Amino acid sequence: MDLIIIGLLGGLITGISPCILPVLPVIFLTGGAQSARFEGEVAPASRARPYLVIAGLVLSFSLVTLAGSLLLGLLNLPQDVIRWAGIAVLILLGVALLIPRFEQLLEKPFQWIPRKEVRNGGSGFGVGLALGAVFVPCAGPVLAAIIVAGSTGRIGIDTVLLTVSFGIGVALPLLVFALAGRGLVERIRAFRSRERGLRIAAGIAMIALAVGLAFNVPQLLQRLVPDYTAELQKGLAEQQGDALDLGGLVTDENRAFDNCTNGATMLEDCGPAPDLRGIEAWLNTPDGEALDLDDLRGEVVLLDFWAYSCINCQRSIPHVVAWDEAYRDAGLQVIGIHSPEYAFEKDAGNVRAGMRDFGIDYPVALDNSLSTWTAYRNRYWPAHYLIDAEGRVRHIAFGEGNYAATEKLIRELLADADPSVSLPDATEVEDVTPELGSTTRETFLGSAKDVNYGGEGAYRAGESDFSHPDPQPADSFALDGRWRIETQYATPADDGGDVRLSYHASEVRMVLAGSGEITVRRDDGTERTISVDGTPRSYGLIDGEPGEGVLTVEVPAGVQVYSFTFG
Repeated sequence: MDLIIIGLLGGLITGISPCILPVLPVIFLTGGAQSARFEGEVAPASRARPYLVIAGLVLSFSLVTLAGSLLLGLLNLPQDVIRWAGIAVLILLGVALLIPRFEQLLEKPFQWIPRKEVRNGGSGFGVGLALGAVFVPCAGPVLAAIIVAGSTGRIGIDTVLLTVSFGIGVALPLLVFALAGRGLVERIRAFRSRERGLRIAAGIAMIALAVGLAFNVPQLLQRLVPDYTAELQKGLAEQQGDALDLGGLVTDENRAFDNCTNGATMLEDCGPAPDLRGIEAWLNTPDGEALDLDDLRGEVVLLDFWAYSCINCQRSIPHVVAWDEAYRDAGLQVIGIHSPEYAFEKDAGNVRAGMRDFGIDYPVALDNSLSTWTAYRNRYWPAHYLIDAEGRVRHIAFGEGNYAATEKLIRELLADADPSVSLPDATEVEDVTPELGSTTRETFLGSAKDVNYGGEGAYRAGESDFSHPDPQPADSFALDGRWRIETQYATPADDGGDVRLSYHASEVRMVLAGSGEITVRRDDGTERTISVDGTPRSYGLIDGEPGEGVLTVEVPAGVQVYSFTFG
């Protein structure tokens, strides 16, 4: 129930925010314009048309937001292909409103539908479908949570409920405009006698919106108009943060995980271990053979959820590698569950390169759909699950640290499984986990999870001009130049651009993809050049004594910036 309320409130706030201004003329005019008619016919404007426009928008918005990113990733298509398809449909429908004969051509594939239904609203539903596809980038923190869930494959009943309720919330203010357009046409005699002129106006508005979207005019408008709903969006995100966490769904298989505490120092009974599911490929197994937990009964199993570009995982992996080397012969089976945070981490070749860099010899499962992640109700990189010889989860540890306790429990489970086992000395890998709050928070540059943006104006998906603020807030980033902001990354739109970062940390890293050379300039005047190429990964920028600083990174076109991480 909480998710539905959050979705409705988030949608209502978005529905009255400046981001919907570009679509209002189309909503208003198409709500009153008649649907497809043959030349010479006379019929009243369809009373259902406003509802069909909004219904199409909600349906299209929900489907594109939930499944669009995931489907495009599976097909290796650009993430903006749906947006361009929506723009093309808007142009076609706009031309159809201007030219009746062209409208008849568009209707031919739907001749199996009764003519009355086609003429009294079919194109209205089509307009809504197209608007829903181009409307997706207009969002606040609620939709950001939905986009992350959709793009990573974590789509469950919670995500669907949040998405649909958000879409309905957005639709309510828009429906008011659509009904207002219909009411104006019905009540004002001059409009009724000039229905053809109204259709032409709607067609022009639709084509103008499509052209504006193609050249990112709405983003410019949104930057010029103050966002009077920003505080409402922020308040909703802060007050309902817990309910927006769309981690794994609770099922009979994993319900007993509630019996366990994070990072416990003693063995607990968290219930039977869920099956490993949805694995796209296995690495470091003979002939890519899959491992089954049922076949591993009698052994102790450690599941390590990780992603190769994750800085937290990079600090944790040396401990996991050491445990594998020390206890493999004593009956420990380590399995890495590679759960991608970014799209490029779904590529098996990239994961193999990361495994080589970290010295990983144990089996790794590619959980690209996050099916196993969801089954284990995980929400963190890294996360460790210890499974005893009977197939029951006995220990769960989220995040970095707590390594000594986890190793102690590994040894206990190995001794329980085989009392005669001879265990080696405990491993001695330094714990370099930073103290909580001792560094700048991980900073994402994609629109879905942008964190610590310190520049002026809103930070939204699309192409925009940016400039460094003066002064810039501490622990923040800002852009300079023309940049294209995508869901997961930012990239210069022209010849290049700058990212200025204010931080406190001893180590600063940058997750990059693409090809080119970046130049890193520190506030003490020193600079260095780093070549970016090959496997998308985390690049070290600074490694020294803890402290505060400011650095500027010159990024050329062709390089994508995903995030800054700190140690």
